Amino acid sequence: MKKLTLDDIDVRGKRVLVRVDFNVPLSSGNGRPTVSDDTRIRAALPTIRHILDHGGRAILISHLGRPGGQPNPDLSLACVADHLGSILEERVRFSSNTVGDTVREVVDGMGDGSVILLENTRFESGEKANDPDFAAALAELADVYVNDAFGAAHRAHASTAGVAEHVDVCAMGRLMEEEIEALTKVRDEPDPPTVAILGGAKVSDKIGTVRRLMDSYQNILIGGAMSYTFLKALGHAVGDSRVEDDRLDTAEELYEQADGAIVLPSDHVVAAEFDANAESKVVEGGIDGGYMGLDIGPKTVETYRETILNADTIVWNGPMGVFEMEKFAEGTMEIAEAVAEATDNGAFSVVGGGDSVSALAKSGYTDRISHVSTGGGAMLAFLEGAPLPGIEALTDAE
Repeated sequence: MKKLTLDDIDVRGKRVLVRVDFNVPLSSGNGRPTVSDDTRIRAALPTIRHILDHGGRAILISHLGRPGGQPNPDLSLACVADHLGSILEERVRFSSNTVGDTVREVVDGMGDGSVILLENTRFESGEKANDPDFAAALAELADVYVNDAFGAAHRAHASTAGVAEHVDVCAMGRLMEEEIEALTKVRDEPDPPTVAILGGAKVSDKIGTVRRLMDSYQNILIGGAMSYTFLKALGHAVGDSRVEDDRLDTAEELYEQADGAIVLPSDHVVAAEFDANAESKVVEGGIDGGYMGLDIGPKTVETYRETILNADTIVWNGPMGVFEMEKFAEGTMEIAEAVAEATDNGAFSVVGGGDSVSALAKSGYTDRISHVSTGGGAMLAFLEGAPLPGIEALTDAE
């Protein structure tokens, strides 16, 4: 995992192709898209600033949404370039193309210390296919390649992996460094007592992570819809709760292998309908038919809270319930508060995954977490120990 960093290279006068993660939410006020949450843009600033301050020419590339390999004006990065410029307080040029003669001419005419953002890489069919021709076309723009998009590092796409095969010097950006340092600490060197909090919809998304963490984590607290797959596998009534029936055997096997480390909810907030206005109630034990679990109950919250407050290392990925609906958000909000309080008391905490980060922002406790990861799937893959193509493709440090 020892790869070149920005500190290992001289960017002065160099064309530095930077893969950033500007896959940000947009709003359509006044008929023109604008950035509604610039967290990911701000996370890339240390890398961009380093390149500009050291006389490099920053050529930024990113995907945005899922345009399916075709141009889509609603998913253009033009408004992102404007937003970045307002943060940097200097001009950020924008290219409506990603590769080609016109882009090369613009890039070749850049001055030292300047920055340009190219159009959405996923407007090109060769991006997700990791097409070697598209990767080579990107590489023609670069003297140096820097990957700072941890959130896309688990994808073997042209802009995250393929391009590195055509550039001699490929390094990690500041955000990538920070992510790897924090996640390596909680995966390989966690200070006990340790707690992993895993939620969300699917057990299948987190099988490898559970297997890896059960060796070094004393407590793996399960919430969200994935808890009902575990509960059903163990013979508990779960009513109409969401369950992955094809993963019941796996869930039972994981629970047995964890030897008591996996902790499941003992009570639930349930409703007859998946609706923000549905009448809800708290039940202990099994869930009757006609009802579905939509949040962890108050006794589970108290149990989980106590465990979290006694921890020195905390990893959280996935909400405890349907936090988007106020009636079913309390479990997730209480967990966010407990993780923040534990961090205040000296624990090292890492929170990742789109829903968890959104819930954390909603709770107002983001600034009280040791490290908020910009990756969801990438974070889980890293914790599992799976190879991340966007990192493996970078140049090894001596």
